[in-house]
Amino acid sequence: MDARVPPFVHTPVEKIQPLVDRTRRTFLAHKTKDVKYRLVQLRKLYWGLKDNEGALLEACRLDIGKQAFETFLTEINWVENDIVYTCNNLAGWAKDEKARDIPLTNLIVSPKIRNEPLGAVLVIGAYNFPVQLSLGPFIGAMAAGCTAILKPSEGAPNTAAVMQRIIEGHLDPAAYGVVQGAIPETTRLLEQKWDKIFYTGSAAVGTIIAKKAAETLTPVALELGGLNPAIISKNADARLAARRLLWGKVMNAGQVCLSHNYTLVDKEILPTFVEQLKLAMREFFPDGAKASPDYGRIASDRHFQRLKAMVDNSRGKIVVGGTMDAQERFIEPTVVLVQDIDDSMIKDESFGPLMPILAVDGLDEAIRTANAVQSTPLALYPFGNKAETTRILRETRSGGASVNDSYFHGSIPTLAFGGVGESGTGAYRGKASFDCFTHKRSVTSTPSWVESLIAIRYPPYAGKLSRMQRMNTLKPNFDRDGKASPGLVSYIMTLGGGSAQSAVARYVLAAAAAFGVKKLLDKRSKL
Repeated sequence: MDARVPPFVHTPVEKIQPLVDRTRRTFLAHKTKDVKYRLVQLRKLYWGLKDNEGALLEACRLDIGKQAFETFLTEINWVENDIVYTCNNLAGWAKDEKARDIPLTNLIVSPKIRNEPLGAVLVIGAYNFPVQLSLGPFIGAMAAGCTAILKPSEGAPNTAAVMQRIIEGHLDPAAYGVVQGAIPETTRLLEQKWDKIFYTGSAAVGTIIAKKAAETLTPVALELGGLNPAIISKNADARLAARRLLWGKVMNAGQVCLSHNYTLVDKEILPTFVEQLKLAMREFFPDGAKASPDYGRIASDRHFQRLKAMVDNSRGKIVVGGTMDAQERFIEPTVVLVQDIDDSMIKDESFGPLMPILAVDGLDEAIRTANAVQSTPLALYPFGNKAETTRILRETRSGGASVNDSYFHGSIPTLAFGGVGESGTGAYRGKASFDCFTHKRSVTSTPSWVESLIAIRYPPYAGKLSRMQRMNTLKPNFDRDGKASPGLVSYIMTLGGGSAQSAVARYVLAAAAAFGVKKLLDKRSKL
């Protein structure tokens, strides 16, 4: 296992277009469409990761202060398992699909859906989970049969350099490549023609990418962040809510796009919840977070200063944590009681270990506030009884949600993950990663012997309209008031009741009548 971390070297700008052109030529040669080829490349990537686990551990430590447990859990094992899962299922995913809901008259043209790769794609990764958020979509692109260029985040340079060594040392250089750098290199990449761009990062940069992609009608998948709310009702388990939400803020030092940005707590349970947060802090870090080998650091000085400013500018009261060390880029998990949604800790995405709390008078105010802060966050975390959490889900929107937990839905590697509205577009992970880079191509094949059956479509059309209408018009199963009108089969099965409830009542009455008639006939037969 190679534990050496290679140097981070920017890709010369003049070499970017030839690299992109090479991947496009490879795709147009249909080399990557062969499923066997894709499987070989994916397996080689797996062993490249295995051989460089030591280097990835060290790189993540250097880049973001991530300790071994989190790196294996959320980075290395994640993508290795993703490759194994993909390899086990790829042959089935790539097969033609049977078209659904096809009218009987159209079955003669054998409609089907071909799963075809989009083409040459660009994947732009993020720094907070530099392996998972770069190689996750990259694996999906490979599985779909695309050629791909990876642009890792320069915010995690050591990890980016290790991934470059893995890709260039194990994969086909004609089909896959890596571009390192910052704004100039990314700008040159965006000037190229792509068949899809996959970006993970901030909404500000995502907007720039979407605008540039629109110039060439290039489709994009944008995995952005959001002002994710946690809502704690008066009936929630305060201890569980505190432990689970605090964990969501200490994982990766809170640098998780899915972590809750603020917490709306019913006033009735607020004191208990805050006390449970204090207890959980002492349990997680008995010697303090700064001394713990299990707590990370902020990725850069710029992000440290941004987070510090959010706390300094807040009008709220710190009730847990608050300690900071600029030299170490250390920020203790910090809980602040704020007064309104205009506070600096709520109106902007923290992307760090900050946990502002706003007290509310019940679910009505909580739901109204969450929708006002941001109507389409990446995630939502409702805590309460089933009726309460169901209502919260019904009356809000989000990319995903974990009920009574902190981003559990985002930890399932085979569950589709993505945002909605302001938090992004598109989804990936598991089969969704394959679908993200796949075009569903509808295909029919019309045999020559049906010519007489389809001749109605040819002009002249005189005298054909009524026949065409008989062949194509569907009869509605609803009346002019929008009420469902049951068909003949439904009418018979429900005895004219029109619903299952009415049918049961009518069957009971019919059974009672039949029983009464039988009794009467039995009585007469004895006379």
